[in-house]
Amino acid sequence: MPEGHTIHRLAADYAERLGGRPVRADSPQGKFADGAALIDGQVLTGTEAHGKHLFLRFTGDVCVHIHLGLYGTVALGTGPAPAVAGQIRLRLAGDGGWAELRGPHTCALITPGEKAALTGRLGPDPLRADADPERAWRRISASATTVAVLLLDQAVVAGVGNVYRAEALFRQGIDPYRPGRGLTRPEFDALWADLVALMREGVRAGRIDTVRPEHTPEAMNRPPRVDDHGGEVYVYRRAGAPCHVCGGEVRTAILAARNLFWCPECQPR
Repeated sequence: MPEGHTIHRLAADYAERLGGRPVRADSPQGKFADGAALIDGQVLTGTEAHGKHLFLRFTGDVCVHIHLGLYGTVALGTGPAPAVAGQIRLRLAGDGGWAELRGPHTCALITPGEKAALTGRLGPDPLRADADPERAWRRISASATTVAVLLLDQAVVAGVGNVYRAEALFRQGIDPYRPGRGLTRPEFDALWADLVALMREGVRAGRIDTVRPEHTPEAMNRPPRVDDHGGEVYVYRRAGAPCHVCGGEVRTAILAARNLFWCPECQPR
C-alpha cells in the first residue's frame, strides 16, 4: 500500500496538471460513472492529502475521496489523454495533462461534513503543516500496545506505512516491541522529527531513502539495493542480511499481521 509521501506527491501532481481549470471527467470502467458525470466540466479547485487519503475538490464544494488501498494506481501525463486501456475508474483530462485512476479501494463523492468526519478520525500527518504531534504523543504515551503497532494505526499517526515504521524505529534505536508508554518524551520527539524529515524527502525524491550519508552504497563500497520499492534502507525487507551499522543480522517477524523488520543489536530491548 502506498505510504503518505506518495499521496502528497499525487495531490501536487493533480494540482499541477489539472488544478484551477475545467476538467473532462469520465469513468471508462463504469463504476464511477455517476460521479464522473457530476464533475465533468467543473473546475478542480483544490487537492489535499491527509495520511493515505487523497481529496480532489471541484466547483460547488464537490469532493472526490480517493484511497488507493493495496492495488490502486494513478498514471499521469501531459498532452492529450491516451486511448482507454485497462480498467480506469476515473479519468480526468484538461489543457495541462491527464490522470487515470485504476483499482482504488475507494473512489467516492463525499460532502464537506463527511470529509471532516473522516479526517477527524485520522491522527496527525507528519507531512501536513497543521499536524499536531501532541495528539500522537497522548495516544502513544498512554498505550501498552507496542510502538511498532501504534505507528501503523492511522488514528494515531496518519500516513506512516511499513517502510517508514521500520526505518524510523531503526534510526532512533527503538525496539519495535517496546510499549508505547515506555517511550520517553525526548525519544518520541526525535522519532516524530525523523518521520517528518524522511517523509518530506520521500515527497521530493519520489522514493523512500533512509540511510545516512555514511551508509550509502558509495560510502560503504557496497552494491545498491535492488527492490521493487526502490531506495536505500537499513532494515526493511533486508531479513537475514547484515546490518549496515553493526554487521549483525537483520531480523523479521509477523506482528499484528504485518511484516516487522529490525536489528536486535541496534534496537536493543
